[in-house]
Amino acid sequence: MDNKDNNKINENENNVAYLRKTDPDSAEALALMDELSDYLEALTGSSGRSSYYSADFKVTRSLFITAYNQKGEAIGCGAIRPLDEQTAEVKRMYAMYKGSGIGRAILTQLEIEAKNLGYKALRLETRLINKNAVLFYEALGYHQIENYGKYTDNEEAVCFEKCIDK
Repeated sequence: MDNKDNNKINENENNVAYLRKTDPDSAEALALMDELSDYLEALTGSSGRSSYYSADFKVTRSLFITAYNQKGEAIGCGAIRPLDEQTAEVKRMYAMYKGSGIGRAILTQLEIEAKNLGYKALRLETRLINKNAVLFYEALGYHQIENYGKYTDNEEAVCFEKCIDK
């Protein structure tokens, strides 16, 4: 493959060209959150808007990441926030184009950032009805755990964890 071909690898607007830590209150982040909320509402009947607080991603040892394509357009996002000293929670994972590698790139970067922040594990919650998300997290090494926190008695929820300190 010559240089000309190498330059075309990520020209597709569905591919991640770069990831950046961003302000969860930025216009791009808010637009992505609206898309995610609309998608979740259609899929599960709950948008998740009532449990999303951008301030959660502005505290120490938390962050919000946005994925961009070659054109500089925001195409996905994800965040982590602390649950305790050892564990962070993955929140607001969204990929504009399903099956394109956006989610994998975001989650991989969140794992790296979480490890750099001193976390040993990541936890997350999704809905059982969201089969694609369940399969996605399992494929990336997350294992199902007992529902935690506000999800403890929620029969529609499924929780996962991954050890990241290895």
